[in-house]
This record gives sequence, C-alpha cells and structure tokens, in this order.
Amino acid sequence: MAHQIPADGTLLPLMEEFYTIQGEGFNTGKAAYFIRLGGCDVGCHWCDVKESWDAELHPLTLSDDIVAKADTFPGKAVVITGGEPLIYNLDYLTQKLRERKILTFIETSGAYPLSGEWDWICLSPKKFKAPRPDITPFANELKVIVFNKSDFEWAEKYAETVSENCKLYLQPEWSRSKEITPLIIDYVMANPKWEISLQTHKFLNIP
Repeated sequence: MAHQIPADGTLLPLMEEFYTIQGEGFNTGKAAYFIRLGGCDVGCHWCDVKESWDAELHPLTLSDDIVAKADTFPGKAVVITGGEPLIYNLDYLTQKLRERKILTFIETSGAYPLSGEWDWICLSPKKFKAPRPDITPFANELKVIVFNKSDFEWAEKYAETVSENCKLYLQPEWSRSKEITPLIIDYVMANPKWEISLQTHKFLNIP
C-alpha cells in the first residue's frame, strides 16, 4: 500500500524493468533501460499499461538494487516511467543513478510535484488530471497524445506554458492512429513548431 512506501524513495513499487530502444519522442532510437513504477491515479481510458495503476500489485524494491541492475547494461541512460512516477520521491534514485554516470530521463503527466535530478523531462499531460503549473517550465519535451480533434487545441494550451527551448511533439494514440495520423500530418505542416512522435517500438515489435 502507498503509505508503506518510504518518503525518502529508498524503496519503490517496481512493476517491470527492461533494456530496450526508446521508441518515442526526442530520444527515439537510443538504447535505454526502462524502469516502470506501479501506481497511477490519472486514469487515461486508453492507457496500454492499466496493470500499472495499482501500486499494491508491484513489489517494493530497493532503489539501490534497481540502480545496480541498470548499471549492468551498456546503454547508460535510464527512463523512469509508470504509472505516474512522480507520485514518489525520486531524489534518491536519480542521485544514485547519476553517481554511476547514468543519464536520467522521466516520462510524467506532471500531475505531482517534481522530484529527482533529470537530464531529460518528457511531460505528457493528460486531460484526466492536469499537470501542475510549477512543472511545465522544466519540461525538455512536451509530448501530447492525440486521441481526437479537440486535442490539438488542448496541446496548444500547454505549449504556451513550457519554455521556448522545449521540444513539441504530437503523437497519435495507437488504437486510433489510422484516423488520427493524417490529421497530425496536416496540423504539423500548418504549425511547424510541432513535430510528430510515433511509437516506433510498436513497429519494431520491441518492449
């Protein structure tokens, strides 16, 4: 249960960990070690890892053990994802990763306070639980999942809240990609500050 997770972040509910190729966004194509933490209350109906929502289903794991395992792989970059990883204090985990010269990336909805030291913050805001305004200026990458036409206007709202150096991505929701991708192509051609992100790992058939 969430209240048993120590506030210092030395134990975290680990759903899965795997070494793969980053499939989407700015770092597409790069080798990375993914650490997926359990626990999320954002509740996206199209979430493809709904089994991550309940933190109690996933074993509390020593952050030191997570770091040691990550360090055994040649790609020295870790992506912390979820679930919603910022439910937890990630200061300890990222400090230990950086001590081993491992780059730290996070994928977050921004719905919780920012913790941890990050080389790259991918903010993927969700309508179901909006990002905190104190997080959006720190995003290196804004990645908006487009499920229907109204999401373009919503994406522009958050583009106004990030820094001018933040990369802007529109990504078709996988189950609706056939309908949505042509709309994104037209939108990006008309609004070239945006770029297209595709879930290339699904085309490559890797995790």
